[in-house]
Amino acid sequence: MAVLGKLVEIEDLRKVWPHEACDFTPWLSQEENIALLADAVGLDEITVEETESSVGDFNVDIFASETGTGRRVIIENQLEDTNHDHLGKLITYASGKDANVIIWVVRHAREEHKSAIEWLNNHTDDSLGFFLCEIKLYKIGNSDPAVKFDVVEKPNDWVKEVKKSEYATDTQKQRYEYWQAFQEYAFKNPDFAKAFHRRKPSTDHWLTFAVGVSSCKISVAQIKKRNEINAELLIDDDKELFDALYSNKDRIEQDAELKFDWRKMPEKKASRIVITRNANLAEKEEWTGQFDWLIDMMLRIKRAFKKYL
Repeated sequence: MAVLGKLVEIEDLRKVWPHEACDFTPWLSQEENIALLADAVGLDEITVEETESSVGDFNVDIFASETGTGRRVIIENQLEDTNHDHLGKLITYASGKDANVIIWVVRHAREEHKSAIEWLNNHTDDSLGFFLCEIKLYKIGNSDPAVKFDVVEKPNDWVKEVKKSEYATDTQKQRYEYWQAFQEYAFKNPDFAKAFHRRKPSTDHWLTFAVGVSSCKISVAQIKKRNEINAELLIDDDKELFDALYSNKDRIEQDAELKFDWRKMPEKKASRIVITRNANLAEKEEWTGQFDWLIDMMLRIKRAFKKYL
């Protein structure tokens, strides 16, 4: 019979990080560690811009951005129970940095502060998101400590979308339902779930996913007036990258087993490399087949272009 160890929580975080600013913040700002937090809260990759970043006479622990979207992220660390002082700082820093994503990392979240973060999420628009995360440390026997981020409060996207949907058109409501259903279906596919992070459904006709570099992303779209769906590599304001990819066009298309529509669009900032198919968006019973195609195209695009990015 296999011998199993016992998972034990390390209650005193300061045994590993004695000081928040000198020990924990530098640890969290490292690429492999900030990736753990990004994964826990469901964001795309996070790029750290500054630690101890100035906001007037104060400093926010980590100022960052979300790769692929450019959304501003602030992270405030507290290796103790939540308190009113840090909640006030969090709001001050969010205002000072014009942040879109606000993450409070703590040892333990008190009930009144869980309620406060929930209230903020329910009473702000969908451009803002507040996350409250407890950090846990575990070990088995004499093993090295292992870290786990437990998200105890996060934006309730449905609440915010309901508020917005009061003014949404029927087309916008259909788009939201389509993207919501697509992600519920797509993330049951283990290959897709490994390759991409979940995104918030929207009322836009497109949805974008990060590919690990800030200059481009994978975008999928539904075009109701033409009864089409498409998947593409969307390149933001980098014609040199488009030219470099186009110089490898034959190899890329061979790897993807696809023929793309290469659109440099010199009159615009963005360039697009697109694959399109017909789709009856009004017939929900046909959505599953459309989702299968989108999943397949996205995986092929990421695989074929990855080595050139």
